[in-house]
Amino acid sequence: MNTTSYAVRSSAVVLAIAPLLLFTSACATTRPPVASAPSNPGIAAPQPAASSARAEPTSGTIAISDEIRTACGIPAEDAFFAFDSAAIESADVKPLDAVARCFTQGPLAGRRMRLIGHADPRGPSEYNMTLGQRRADSVDRYIDRHGVQASRVMTTSRGAMDATGRDESGWAHDRRVEVELGG
Repeated sequence: MNTTSYAVRSSAVVLAIAPLLLFTSACATTRPPVASAPSNPGIAAPQPAASSARAEPTSGTIAISDEIRTACGIPAEDAFFAFDSAAIESADVKPLDAVARCFTQGPLAGRRMRLIGHADPRGPSEYNMTLGQRRADSVDRYIDRHGVQASRVMTTSRGAMDATGRDESGWAHDRRVEVELGG
């Protein structure tokens, strides 16, 4: 085979493959829609405005059991989750800091805890189970960074199984993580 024929065939192969490579590289950098899972389930960054197809972001709570609140002297305060989010707002971490202190240095030092994530009923059940788990895992990561060993924390999700809300204020209550003493 002579070099001219080889060069022509090589050029033809490159020209045939180039559009395919361009297409696949463009697809590989396509980002998922904003409404999918948040990229950082830890402390929240400012959220973009909600699209007209969804409700404005609202809040849910971290529900600390009465047993833990009493033992640790934690007042009835809440930390919040935005709609379709597992991010803990930075301004709302005071009760989680108190829980972490109580489980590392206070009366519950060395005890186990259970974190149970919940969601409101407005998504598919599989998605809500995953979202509830992400919420529980988000709280787990937060308290782990504040000294509570991961081996002492169990996380689980109930998704929307316990949801009772019928409007926005009820749905806000459904979006929570329950913090309970573990076994």
